[in-house]
Amino acid sequence: MNEFESLITDKPQSGSNVYVYDGRNLTSQELYLCVLVQETLDHLGVQDIEAVVAIILGQPILPTRGKFRFATRGTSIASSVCRYLFDVELPYRLPTLTGSTLATLRLSSTKHLGAFIGRKVPYVGWTILAHDVIAINIKSIAHYNRLVKPEDQINDATVGTLG
Repeated sequence: MNEFESLITDKPQSGSNVYVYDGRNLTSQELYLCVLVQETLDHLGVQDIEAVVAIILGQPILPTRGKFRFATRGTSIASSVCRYLFDVELPYRLPTLTGSTLATLRLSSTKHLGAFIGRKVPYVGWTILAHDVIAINIKSIAHYNRLVKPEDQINDATVGTLG
């Protein structure tokens, strides 16, 4: 039996510890997966919905008038709403990132306060999601390490001391 077949069988690998979690006998790898799923479910909340909404609202999906050759086609809902709400022309230019993908990402600038704010919306969403992924991983490793024997613990030297 190879290492992948052992992950889908009910029989634990010889020499591996067996743990009881939610009434089931699990290997250390299966237990970590269960803990990771549980911590993800415990962590998900309103802020995740806000992050996804911010990312979607920041995508350039609305058609616009003609643009210069290398400009990002379209505009986002966030940019349109922010331009309406914050209709202020500044005397100086503010730097922003534009582009619908990482490949088309480029530095741009604008004097319009609403455009500046609207272009920041998807980055707020990505930041919230990145924070959630890191927090879920740290909580999962700490929870898992509290449940298992020392030889099955995940070495947290790469992420710091988790207590």
